[in-house]
Amino acid sequence: MASLKEVKNRINSVTSTRKITSAMKLVASSKLHKAQAAIGSMLPYERQLSAIMSRFVGGMQGEISSPYTEARPVSKAVVVAISSNSSLCGAFNSNVVKEMSRVVAELKATGTEVEVLTIGTKVSEKARRMSLAGTDESHAALLDHPAYSEAAQLAAKLMERYVKKEIDRVLLVYHHYKNTAVQELWSETFLPVDFSSVEEQETMGRHLDYIIEPSQEAIVEQLIPRVLHLKIYTALLDSLASEHAARVIAMQVATDNADELLGELTLMYNKTRQAAITAELLDIVGASFQ
Repeated sequence: MASLKEVKNRINSVTSTRKITSAMKLVASSKLHKAQAAIGSMLPYERQLSAIMSRFVGGMQGEISSPYTEARPVSKAVVVAISSNSSLCGAFNSNVVKEMSRVVAELKATGTEVEVLTIGTKVSEKARRMSLAGTDESHAALLDHPAYSEAAQLAAKLMERYVKKEIDRVLLVYHHYKNTAVQELWSETFLPVDFSSVEEQETMGRHLDYIIEPSQEAIVEQLIPRVLHLKIYTALLDSLASEHAARVIAMQVATDNADELLGELTLMYNKTRQAAITAELLDIVGASFQ
């Protein structure tokens, strides 16, 4: 059995750790509240804009003329993986790495050259160890203070490379924030834009007939890039909210485990102390009979 001093030291150590995890949970909860407000405001807008684009393009007569919808044989693809810049958020980062590895393996199995563009320190470190092309720049600063302008610049670079046919496909790997307890890992195509899954052209039983000004081509030329820019920004906010939610859960679990361990250690301390007192009493009683 451990000595009283050893048990007391462990109790003090676990108590200090519990204070840290409890404080980190409070900080993560505060950040999550702000991230929830951001994604709660942006996600409905992004989805509505995408729905408008889908209905509008679906109702257009003739072929859609846009360089971002051109589907071609894939010889080179870019995988954009979004993780976090820090740890202590459970399996959040490891899940992103696993999904990124799976997507890369599937692409390479078809003979596709793969380049990984990382957003976040954790996935960037793993991508470097895997010797994946395009991992020199992690774009980690995008997660510190997400801004639409910076996300739009990143999207524009990918779109420019796609138009120049330097790449043939772009995929996004990130977490979607559903609620504090659930963060879904998504893997979706960013380019080319696919309208094969366009939603129904009926809204409340009526067919939407848009009045177009100045022309269909001009609207498509402006609308599709705007949607793509917004998609990257929304993915960043979505991943950030998921990260904070995962950290809240992880710190709550750590705090609960610390409470359970403190209870066990306190019980052990009391038993050890009682045993020591009993032994001393026995020594005193034994000495009195000598």
